[in-house]
Amino acid sequence: MNIPSWYILLDSISMICVIAAFILATIFLFIIVREKACHTVPMMLIANSCLVELIFASNLIGMAAFALGNDIKQSLDQDSLCIFRGYMTCVAYNLQNYSYLLQAMHRYVAVVYPSRLYYQSVRFQIAMIFLTWIFGIICPIPIVLTGQIKYDVDNQICEMPLGFSFVLILFVFYAYLIPIGGIVFIYLKLVRYVKEIHKRVIAVNTLAHVQRELKMVQRVVILVSILVALGVPYIVFLVMSFFTSAPKYYSRIAYTFADISVMSVMIALFQFTDPIKTYIMRTINRRPNTVVAIRT
Repeated sequence: MNIPSWYILLDSISMICVIAAFILATIFLFIIVREKACHTVPMMLIANSCLVELIFASNLIGMAAFALGNDIKQSLDQDSLCIFRGYMTCVAYNLQNYSYLLQAMHRYVAVVYPSRLYYQSVRFQIAMIFLTWIFGIICPIPIVLTGQIKYDVDNQICEMPLGFSFVLILFVFYAYLIPIGGIVFIYLKLVRYVKEIHKRVIAVNTLAHVQRELKMVQRVVILVSILVALGVPYIVFLVMSFFTSAPKYYSRIAYTFADISVMSVMIALFQFTDPIKTYIMRTINRRPNTVVAIRT
């Protein structure tokens, strides 16, 4: 079989993006564990997102490496881990979206219900993280057991075939629409809340706190917007499949955009997370001084 050269180009782009995302996620997790300034509840939730992105990137590396290897060898064979990687894609995508929902929910509670300290505590947030992981791991299992994940020879990937399928629509609903819709809803509620408190006579520090938390939620919305924007090709192909057949190479295009989105989110996370950014910049700026001191 003669595989087009642009397949290999897309595979290479995917590999570069997911490896970069994997490296960034590893660095961020190392900094959060090492730096005492990062030992806070908000940073714990960010660490959860980084861990999910690390797992997601690891799985995508396996998928991209398998596709690239098969394309170079002009092979259509399925490997033993293909179905498992398809399952892990569902798990990681689910966990990714709900990890950002947890961040938005924490910020919302901190602003609207500041006196309810239990819901802002480490114990409660760990419980929420644990529940999302259990939910994310268990929910895709029926997809595998019912044989919904299949090997797509044209795209060298194991996934749920597109089409008007109840299981696929249900997955999109609970893994995509609920968390993304929840984040947007929280953001709109916070914007409305900020407008209302502007009309009241409140302490300056209280207003500053509310505006700061709103800014944090705005950053979560931006992160999710990156995922949504770069996920548009998949959504287009999904809707197209309800009425006609999607192009046979749709997954290669959709997953390339998904791989780019994972890397883009990690870059944005660096830009938005001040403790991580401060630690990295401090480390970079410290090195020239150290070299000069040794030479002297």
